[in-house]
Amino acid sequence: MSGAANVDATPSTPDGQGSASLAVRLRAILPSLSRSERRVAQEVLEDPRAVAASTISELAQKCGTSETTVIRFCRTLGLSGYPQLRLTLASESGRADNGVRVVGSDIGPGDDLAAIVEKIAFADARAVEETASHLDVATLQAVVDALVAAGRIDVYGVGASAFVAMDLQQKLHRIGRIAFAWSDTHIALTSAALLQPGDVAIGISHTGVTSDTIDALAQARRSGATTVALTNFPRSPIVEVADYVLTTAVRETTFRSGAMASRLAQLTLVDFMFVGVAQQTTAETRAALEATLAAVSGHRLKPDRGGSTKRRR
Repeated sequence: MSGAANVDATPSTPDGQGSASLAVRLRAILPSLSRSERRVAQEVLEDPRAVAASTISELAQKCGTSETTVIRFCRTLGLSGYPQLRLTLASESGRADNGVRVVGSDIGPGDDLAAIVEKIAFADARAVEETASHLDVATLQAVVDALVAAGRIDVYGVGASAFVAMDLQQKLHRIGRIAFAWSDTHIALTSAALLQPGDVAIGISHTGVTSDTIDALAQARRSGATTVALTNFPRSPIVEVADYVLTTAVRETTFRSGAMASRLAQLTLVDFMFVGVAQQTTAETRAALEATLAAVSGHRLKPDRGGSTKRRR
């Protein structure tokens, strides 16, 4: 793999400085953990202050596992051991106490509508902020460079990710890039088979386990194209067929599977890529935007002095 954003092996230092907060990195690798390690992870995510105050024996007993498993869990996170886990959790909890607004995003059956609005708005905004703050800019730059040089660009996504794929295709197409978004598996595979070295294929899958998207991206790679994965989980199967990986940082909960937060985070990455390409091709981009704006201008209604509207000519 040529590069990866938000790689989970980057540890947080004891003072809390790292490429990603421990909670963000932990949520990213959660599906890949063993059952026993996942019980430890859930305890850390649900009550980090209590874990920071617990001995390793207390935590192991509470999670129904062994001290060895807790140590293995710490090393999976890139930490030297349990003392560093406690120190990191205490540091991050301390920063939260010093002015960082925290709103639980899990919606309960007893929540009123005002609480639901607050939790969704907070989770959506946080997804965008954390995706941006933990992004590997070097990987993003490599992806932008590949897109600028590409003769053709394929974008694959199914379900909710299909809408994100279409948004990227529309943005790139409007500035003169030859781009296609495919959500049908057979069409995606046949298109991927026709790609060539120098072309770029982008697979979008929040979970990273969608076989339709993975198969199309794998075919694109066999054809010689540069492959890019957009996912929330850097240890998921889609990573195995990607030259570059850009990850979002989204927490999904009981009522929020496939929620707007994941799409907003993906669309944020789409905007990063699009603007990066546009910035490197300023003259061509401006000419294309002007031409496309002129082409649709006759289909926009213009208010007259009386307040009514009429078609532009």
